[in-house]
Amino acid sequence: MGEWQKTDWRKKPRVQMPDYPDQEKLHSVEGRLASYPPLVFAGEARRLKSHLAKVAKGEAFLLQGGDCAESFAEFSADNIRDTFKVILQMAMVLTYGAKVPVVKVGRMAGQFAKPRSSAMETANGVELPSYKGDIINGFDFTEAARVPDPERMLQAYLQAAASLNLLRAFSTGGYADIHKVHAWTLGFTASPEAEKYREMANRISDTLDFMEAVGIRDEASHALQTVEFFTSHEALLLEYEEALTRVDSTTGQWLAGSGHMIWIGDRTRQPDGAHVDYARGVQNPIGLKCGPSMTTGHLKALMAKLNPRNEPGRLTLIARFGAGSVGEHLPRLIRAVQEEGAQVVWSCDPMHGNTIKSSSGYKTRPFESVLREVREFFAVHNAEGTIPGGVHFEMTGKDVTECTGGVRAVTDEDLSDRYHTACDPRLNASQALELAFLVAEELSSRRTGLARAEAV
Repeated sequence: MGEWQKTDWRKKPRVQMPDYPDQEKLHSVEGRLASYPPLVFAGEARRLKSHLAKVAKGEAFLLQGGDCAESFAEFSADNIRDTFKVILQMAMVLTYGAKVPVVKVGRMAGQFAKPRSSAMETANGVELPSYKGDIINGFDFTEAARVPDPERMLQAYLQAAASLNLLRAFSTGGYADIHKVHAWTLGFTASPEAEKYREMANRISDTLDFMEAVGIRDEASHALQTVEFFTSHEALLLEYEEALTRVDSTTGQWLAGSGHMIWIGDRTRQPDGAHVDYARGVQNPIGLKCGPSMTTGHLKALMAKLNPRNEPGRLTLIARFGAGSVGEHLPRLIRAVQEEGAQVVWSCDPMHGNTIKSSSGYKTRPFESVLREVREFFAVHNAEGTIPGGVHFEMTGKDVTECTGGVRAVTDEDLSDRYHTACDPRLNASQALELAFLVAEELSSRRTGLARAEAV
């Protein structure tokens, strides 16, 4: 197990974490969580790491998406199913259009905590502590709701366990069977993207019919009927993470038992801070958000701490700069990685750098800005000769109106119709599918360009 211990982070500077007023209650909750089974297993985390190693080499693509912050109130089987379904649809578009395997990772079963730009928020002249996610405090703007309550960790664990149970059932119990590709319809979406998806589904069905006719179907049956689906979240609340950290009996290494992949946010990536210290000690794949303030020196220090053995698939760098700023920041970070000879996955988060306040007062993200950042991400990698490995985005399977634009042309005035997020605005199913087609086109163009270069 080496020298690292799961409590070491407590000796480091901590940011974005709550100060619980009732320490006795906190210790009681931590003890109960520590006695619960882990939510994920070491073999699953190692398998995800092996898939991400292929992503780093350009042999697969990472699709990571889900809720901004999972909600206790919005929790339902239908919501889990609908988000899972849209991720399956997006993966199908990418696999079919770009001809690469897609590693599917949900922001699910653990994404309960959110860092905030301000510790306090004000409404109608009243100032209260900011809402930091249901695992920490309540969304209602009352003094009582905003007090950090450690018992919320127990509810988060139970919801995560139930979500994982359902996701595993969907992944292996027939729902993800590619022969049901027509059943993964958006239902409520009548858009050009939905029509493109139906046309693709028809072509896939024709291919499957041909495979069955020539006797290939039986040999490939299992692979066509199931999918691998992994979970991820930002490891913000370290008391929760520590309580679910376990020793892998087969390797003696520590495992973050809260999710297959955890990431460190742009506000908590201090090289000598608590969050980096925790993440460096577990064997899970680790994500690292890289915003405009990330310096090359900090990136090099973080790579050395988080992946000292330069293990393929261990570290994913998630670029989040904002449309129009990718060309200014991404090239210098790419070169810092190259100077260190580091093996990383490069992923694009086109959401967090494009948040604005609309004229109607809602926090939103213009969909055109999201698409523009994705295009800029691919353009920089093409220019640098490096591999654009994935996308990381906030979305839901619900028909929400939280991000403006898209083929259905959500306007500022539409935002109030179905604005359900507890924190940041998410893409709806139609916008997510539109994004998938754009990424597939970028990957296909890149594949064609590389083939031409090799031919020359």
